[in-house]
Amino acid sequence: MFKGQPKGLYALALANTGERFGYYTMLAIFLLYLQAKFGFSASAAGQFYAIFLAAVYFMPVIGGWLADKIGFGKCVVTGVCVMFLGYVCLAVPTDAFAGRGFALALMIAALLLIAVGTGLFKGNLQVMTGNLYDDPKFSSKRDSGFSLFYMAINLGSMFAPTAATALTNSHLAKAGLIYKADIPALAHQCLGGTLADSSSLQNLQALMPGAEAQAMNLTDFSQFYITQLSTAYNLGFAVACVSLIFSIAIYFSTRPLFKHTDVNAKQQAAAGGDNVVELTPKQTRERIVALCFVFAVVIFFWMAFHQNGSSLTYFARDYTRTSVSGITRIGFNIWPLFLIAISVYTLFGAFQSETIKAKNICAAVTVILWGGAYYLYKGMSESISILPQQFQQFNPFFVVALTPISMAIFGALANKGKEPSAPKKIGLGMFVAGIGYLIMLMASKGQPSPSELISVGGVSPDPVVPEFLIGTYLVLTFAELLLSPMGISFVSKVAPPKYKGLMMGCWFAATAIGNYLSSIPSMLWNNVPLWANWTILMALCAIAGAVMFSMLKKLEAATAE
Repeated sequence: MFKGQPKGLYALALANTGERFGYYTMLAIFLLYLQAKFGFSASAAGQFYAIFLAAVYFMPVIGGWLADKIGFGKCVVTGVCVMFLGYVCLAVPTDAFAGRGFALALMIAALLLIAVGTGLFKGNLQVMTGNLYDDPKFSSKRDSGFSLFYMAINLGSMFAPTAATALTNSHLAKAGLIYKADIPALAHQCLGGTLADSSSLQNLQALMPGAEAQAMNLTDFSQFYITQLSTAYNLGFAVACVSLIFSIAIYFSTRPLFKHTDVNAKQQAAAGGDNVVELTPKQTRERIVALCFVFAVVIFFWMAFHQNGSSLTYFARDYTRTSVSGITRIGFNIWPLFLIAISVYTLFGAFQSETIKAKNICAAVTVILWGGAYYLYKGMSESISILPQQFQQFNPFFVVALTPISMAIFGALANKGKEPSAPKKIGLGMFVAGIGYLIMLMASKGQPSPSELISVGGVSPDPVVPEFLIGTYLVLTFAELLLSPMGISFVSKVAPPKYKGLMMGCWFAATAIGNYLSSIPSMLWNNVPLWANWTILMALCAIAGAVMFSMLKKLEAATAE
């Protein structure tokens, strides 16, 4: 799977891995931070989250347009610097009580900087990756190359929830506190004068042991808890600063491997390049129309997929068991997961290596990795507590572990001349995403609506097993592997040379719209039964998939070489 790929792929992929690790560490706790620090409702926090995601994915339109004029590399480096400043601002602890206005303003400024920086960085780094495959020697490896690039992104994001959780728990432990999902809301209710239930008061006071708890009144304790939890989240945001330093160091140290890709059509023409591809106005128009149609369809995938940070997180917090036992425990320890994910690659190496020695080494490493994973699993407690954000590590784990399998399947189909086209893969991905929410529909059977939870203590009296959410993330990952890396590869291949940056930016703009629409289930959260939310998402995915297949022949004809 790695054979025949340009070396620049690994350099650009690793540079992206570091940036994505920091971003997803921040994103894993961002919605929880909004509710913990500022007391936002589920609807308000979901709206804030969706607006931020929309901004992050819309800004590549501007970044791509700019790169088509001044160059991809300049935009990438500028983007890292702007993002770094944004994460620094987000990591600064502020007082949400005495200086609420300043705290909100600083956070909004930080988010704006992160969005602008991402817009300059993300799309243009991917255009440079695509430019590696304009060389005829590597052109047949484009789809598999982007699958590996996408795997590297998720390798970084796989560790993000664990990093965020470790920092949260560590800081709270130093303050003599523990985390429980319902405590931030109870503390804000106390400060707002709406908390009168004696059992809730006892729950709050139980979080600080001994005489220290007795020395505080409930109001002081609530402020103290919110401040400490918010500071813990600030530490999680600071991780992104460190990861960006890692990314830019890789970028500059390996630049000779991909320097030749940092040339846009304007620069190439000015240098008198002989291999500038010229399309007729009709070809340019047909390709742009085809791309815009694909962009419109994938909006609904991203709307459904990015429930991982909103409604699926709410479900994890309010409707899912907070402890896990048995074999499922291994899914909540990132290190065994990491060893298992890497073992998939060494196992493939044991079959695909060209020499007996290499096959034996890969086989031996695979056995060692499995042994290490089993050892770590056996060392875990019989029952472990889990936090809502930990579920977000399953999607990147599945992406990393399943990418070789996906590549092997499509590689075998390609050898037989039966590999589906990129538009067909995108359509299939929409249908698969709908199946993911069918699982959530089954998980929600018999559960009270979110509006009824307040009458039963804020969480479900009969929470479901974590396997429902894990299964949903698995199915959504199948959909993602069909859609996202193939879509990025498709754009890099089909986009007219003069508009490569802009078209990659438009791919992210479609993601931005989908991300904003992801707030709809959050806005409906307290107003409709659970099943209604999942049914809406399932229906939208199915309709989008059907529309994609109805236009398949036109899309394939317009984008044929």
